[in-house]
Amino acid sequence: MAERIYGITPPISTALPTEQEKQLNQALHQELRAQGTFESAAETEKRRKVLSDLEKIATAFVRKAAEEKEPKNTILIRDAIGRIFTYGSYRLGVYGPGSDIDTLVVAPKYVTLDQYFDIFPNLLVEMAPPGAITDLSVVRDSFVPIIKFEYSGISIDLIFCSIQTLKQLPADKDWSLVDNNLLRGLSEAEIRSLNGTRVTDEILNLVPEPATFKLALRAIKLWAQRKAIYANIMGYPGGVAWAMMVARVCQLYPKATSAVIVNKFFNIIYKWPWPLPVLLKDIEYNCPVTRAVVWNPKIYASDRNHRMPIITPAYPSMCATHNVGRSTMEVIKQELRKGVAITDEIMIGKRPWKDLFAKHTFFTDGFRYYLCVIASSRTEDRHNEWKGLIESKVRLLVNKIENHGQIVLARPFNKPIERVHQCADVAQMEQVVSSGSTAYLYKPPADARDGLKPETKPEPKQEVKAENGAPNGVGADGPPIKSEPSDEPRLPPVQEAPAKKEGPDAETRLEDIPEKKEPEKFMIYTANFYIGLQPIEGVKALDLSREVNDWKAMCMNNLQYEPGVRFLSVNYVKNTALPDDVFEPGETRPRPVKKSLKRVASEEPGNGRTLPPAKRNAGSAKPQQKPQQQPPPPQQQQQQQQHRVPQQQPPQSTATAAAG
Repeated sequence: MAERIYGITPPISTALPTEQEKQLNQALHQELRAQGTFESAAETEKRRKVLSDLEKIATAFVRKAAEEKEPKNTILIRDAIGRIFTYGSYRLGVYGPGSDIDTLVVAPKYVTLDQYFDIFPNLLVEMAPPGAITDLSVVRDSFVPIIKFEYSGISIDLIFCSIQTLKQLPADKDWSLVDNNLLRGLSEAEIRSLNGTRVTDEILNLVPEPATFKLALRAIKLWAQRKAIYANIMGYPGGVAWAMMVARVCQLYPKATSAVIVNKFFNIIYKWPWPLPVLLKDIEYNCPVTRAVVWNPKIYASDRNHRMPIITPAYPSMCATHNVGRSTMEVIKQELRKGVAITDEIMIGKRPWKDLFAKHTFFTDGFRYYLCVIASSRTEDRHNEWKGLIESKVRLLVNKIENHGQIVLARPFNKPIERVHQCADVAQMEQVVSSGSTAYLYKPPADARDGLKPETKPEPKQEVKAENGAPNGVGADGPPIKSEPSDEPRLPPVQEAPAKKEGPDAETRLEDIPEKKEPEKFMIYTANFYIGLQPIEGVKALDLSREVNDWKAMCMNNLQYEPGVRFLSVNYVKNTALPDDVFEPGETRPRPVKKSLKRVASEEPGNGRTLPPAKRNAGSAKPQQKPQQQPPPPQQQQQQQQHRVPQQQPPQSTATAAAG
C-alpha cells in the first residue's frame, strides 16, 4: 500500500531520525518542561470543568433566545441546544499554564448575533459561580466580534455563529462542523467564526505525526512569544498561522523528530520566497454551498497585497496573516535569521536549547524613540471594552507611521502594559490620561487578599482640560467635551460643628470637633501600547502629528468613545524615560548618553563637519540680535510636543511630561 503524501508537494526527506537527533529531541522536551510550557493535570481538569459550564450556559442562552423568538412554542424551547467548540491552541493540544481558550458558541438559525451580545454576558455572570467571571468585555466592532472574559482565572475568547440550515442542533455529542453544507446562508463574518474550529481540525488531519507536530509547535510558540512577535491583532502571525507554518515543515519531513522540525522550520521559513503562499493542501474553489470569497491573488487585488500569505486549509480558504505589515514582516525576518544561527549550532551541540528562548530586547536595547498609545477609562467595565477597541486599531496607526517618508521601521509591542491608578482629583487624572503618569499607581494594601480588587464607585462624567484649553486625553485636535454642572468630582459634604454652649458651663468635647475627611479617591484604568520607532539615519526632527491625529479622530468617531469617561492619548517617549514596569527584574534599562556640551552639535547624525566652539563676547560688544519669531498657537505647540521626535534630549520638564 502506497504511503500517504502530505501537502501539495512530495517530502524533502523521509529519513528516519538518528540517535543524535533523538537525544536532541529529548533535550528539547526537557527544556520545554523546564520553561513551564506544560500544564498540570489539575489545571487541565479545571479547563474541562469551565468548558462544561460554558456548554450549560450556551444551552440556557439558546433557550432564552427561543423564548424571545417564539414564546408560545414550547417544543422549540424544550429542544433548544447550544454547543461549545474550541479552536486554537487548546484544540491543537499545545496549551500551557495561563493559555487562553479560544471558544465558539454554536446556535440554531433563529438565534441572532445581537441576542448573543445582549443576553449571553448577563447570563454568563448569573450562571457562573459567584466571582468567577472577571474582566468581561464585549467587542462588537472587531474583524470577528467577540466576548472576552476570565472564568475562574482562565482567559476565554468567545465568538458566535448560528447555523442557518438547522432549526435545532443535533444532540449527538460527536457532532462536528466538518460538513461544508453547514456554511450555507452564512455571512463572511459568521464563516470566519465557524472556520476557527474547522481549520484546527484540518491542520491536525494534515500532519504526518501529530505528536511530533505538537512538540515542535510548542517550541515555536514559546520562541515567538519570547520575541514578542505573537499576536495577530498587532500585525504578527497568530497561533493558527504559526501552527500552519510548523505543519508545512512537518509535511516536508514526515519522519523527523520535533528537534529537527524546529531547526528546519527556521531554515525553510526564513528563506521562504514570499509572497508565495504557505499551503497545507490545494485551495478548493467553486464550492456550491456558499458564495464566500476564497483567497485568490489572481482575481483580488487585496489578496495580492498580502506580504506573508499563510492560507487556511478549510473551505473557504483565507489568509491568516492579512494583518502583517511592512514593519512587522521585517521584524519577523530578523528573528527568523537569528533562529537559524542558534538552532544550527544547537544541532551540532554547540549551544543549549534555552538560548533559543531568550527574551526580546524591545525595551532594553530595541529603540531610542517610542510612541505610547494610552487608552484609559474611569470604570473597569468601560475600560475593557475601550481597550479592546483601541487594541484592534493600533495596527492601523502602525501602517500610517511606517508609510511616513522618514521612518524605516515602526514596531508595535505585541501586548499592552496594563496599569491601575488611584487619583484624588481632576488634576491627577489629567496627568494619567494625557501623559501616562505613573505617579499615582494603585498599590493594594499589604494585608489584601490575593486577587482582591478595590471597590470603586461609578464616577460622573467630567471634562478634563489641558494647559492649552483642549480636552486632555484626546489631544488639542479632538472633539470638545461638553461640561455639565455635575461634572466635578463628588467630595463628601462638610459637616457643620454643633453650636457652642455659652456661659461658664461651656466645655470642649472630642465629639464636638468635626472630623476632617480626605477627598474620596477614584480609579483610572489604562492600557499602554508601545510602538518602537526607527527613523532613517540623519533625521533631526520627526513630525508624526498628521498620522497620529488622523488615527485618533478615527478612533474617537467610534460609538464606544465617551467623552469624559474614556480617553485616548498618544505621546512620544524616549528610551531613557520608559516607566519601570516595562522592565523585568534583572534587566538593564537604557541610560542617557553623556556627551560634552561643546560636541553635541557637531556629533548629530548627518553633520559632516566639526563646528568651532562659540566665541565669547568681549568688552561691551553686543551679539547681533535676531528677529523674534511669533510663537505657534497652543494647539500646534501641544501637537509638536507629543508627536515630534526632537534632535536632542528635551528639557527635563518636557521629557518628564512625555514619558509620564
